Amino acid sequence: MGMTMTQKILAAHAGLDSVTAGQLIEVNLDLVMGNDVTSPVAIHEMQDKGFQKVFDKDRIALVMDHFTPNKDIKSAENCKKVRTFAKEYGIKNFFDVGKMGIEHALLPEQGLVISGDTVIGADSHTCTYGALGAFSTGVGSTDMAAGMISGRAWFKVPSAIQVKITGNFQKYVSGKDVILHLIGKIGVDGARYRSLEFTGDGLKNLSMDDRFCIANMAIECGAKNGIFPVDEKTLAYMKGRTDRKPVIYEADADAEYDEVVEIDLNTLKPTVAFPHLPENTHTVDEIEKIPIDQVVIGSCTNGRIEDMRAAAEKTFGGNALFCSVPASAERTTLPDGKMELVTAAQAFHWFDRDAFRKECRRILAPGGEVALIWNGYDETSAEAIELEEILHRYCPAFKGFRGGVRLARSFDDFFETYTTKTYPGSVAYDRDAFVGRSLSSSYALTQSDGKYDEYIAALNGYFDEFSKDGVLTLPLIAVCHKGKPKA
Repeated sequence: MGMTMTQKILAAHAGLDSVTAGQLIEVNLDLVMGNDVTSPVAIHEMQDKGFQKVFDKDRIALVMDHFTPNKDIKSAENCKKVRTFAKEYGIKNFFDVGKMGIEHALLPEQGLVISGDTVIGADSHTCTYGALGAFSTGVGSTDMAAGMISGRAWFKVPSAIQVKITGNFQKYVSGKDVILHLIGKIGVDGARYRSLEFTGDGLKNLSMDDRFCIANMAIECGAKNGIFPVDEKTLAYMKGRTDRKPVIYEADADAEYDEVVEIDLNTLKPTVAFPHLPENTHTVDEIEKIPIDQVVIGSCTNGRIEDMRAAAEKTFGGNALFCSVPASAERTTLPDGKMELVTAAQAFHWFDRDAFRKECRRILAPGGEVALIWNGYDETSAEAIELEEILHRYCPAFKGFRGGVRLARSFDDFFETYTTKTYPGSVAYDRDAFVGRSLSSSYALTQSDGKYDEYIAALNGYFDEFSKDGVLTLPLIAVCHKGKPKA
C-alpha cells in the first residue's frame, strides 16, 4: 500500500523508506517555533535540565506576538525571558515588538518554512504551514524544549482523510467557507489525530491565502495536520523568500485514506460558525437577520492581504465597530500601482485604537456613504514635527507619518475622490504609554542597536517638553471621504 503526502514527508525525515499509520517514529526537524506564551515554559524546562545550547540557532523561531506590546507585568516578564534567551543562545530568528507579526503569517513570509519541511510549534495553529506542502503541527512547550535541544521529535504516523475539492468559488465565498463547511460536516473531533490531505482540480482556484486559512483551521476538527500539494502558486509564493530549495512530495496513487470528503466549490455558500463550537455552522441563507455590533478582521486565520482587501471594499453601517488587525508587516502594491496598502502592524502605529473606535461610532451611520477613514497625527503641529525629527534621526526605516485604509466602499472610490476634510481630535498618553508605543513601532530600534539608550533618552526628553501634568496630548486628524461626520 502506498503512502500519503504526510507519510512520505515523515518517512524521509525519519530516514525510512516507508511508514504506516500508527507507527511510532522519530524525525529530524527543519524548524522549531514558539511564542511569548509558550516559549518561556520551554526555556525554563531546557535550562532547568542544564542544557546550555540548542541544536541549531538558525532553525529556531521565537515570535513575540500574543501579548505584545505587553499588557501587564507577567507578559513583560515572559517577553524579557525569551529576549534574554535569544540573545544568550544566539537565536537568529527572534521577532520582537516592532519587527514581528502573527507567527503563522510571519514565518511563511520570512521564508522560514518551505515545501517538504517538518515543523513543530508550541501553538496549536502551527498546522498553517501545510499550505506550503510541509508537515507542521502544534506541540506542547516541553516538546518544544526537546526539539530545541535535539532537533528531533517523535510522532505516531497519522492515518488520513482525503478532502477532494472541485469547482470554483461563487461570489463572496473563500477558503474560510471551505474549512468551516468541512468542520461542520465532520465535527470538531472528526479528524482526530489524522491528516487532512487536500486534493482535486478545484485546488487551482484556491489562492495561497485561502490555503493558509484552510490549513490553519485543520486543528479545529482535531486533525494532526492539514496539507496541500505543491503547485505553481506554491512555488510562486516561495520564490524570493528563501535560498533553500523546496522538496516536493506527492501522495502515491494507491495511498490509503480512512475516508474521502468531497467539497464542490460551485455549490458552496458563505458559511458562519455560531457559538460555541466551530462545528455549529450555518450557511448565510439559513441565518435570520442579526444586528452586528462589532466587526474584527484579523488573527492568524484571516489577517492576510486578501482579507484586508475584502474588508476595505465593504461598507459597514449602523453603530457597528470595525477593527482590522493585519497579521504581519509585509506590504503589497495594488495592481494599478497607485498606492501601497500597509498590511501590517504599521497601519496602527502612531494611532490610538480606542480613539479609532470612537471615531467609527461618530462617523458611520445607517445609509452613510463613508468610503474611507484615515487617521494619523496632524503633521503640521509642533509636536509632530519634532517627533518626526527624532524618528528620522534614530530610525532609518521611518519614512514619515502615514495613515492606512480603514474602510472603503472600493479602492476606485478612494483613488477617484482623494480630497480631504479634516476633523480635529487628540489622543493622550502618559510617559510609559508614549515611550512603549514609540518602541513598538516597526520603525523603532531594538536593544541590540548602539543608539538604543540614546533613543530612549530622546523620547523621554520629548515627553518632558510637550507633556503637561504628566500627560502628553497629540493632535489627531480623521479624514472622511464621501461622507459627513455625525455630531
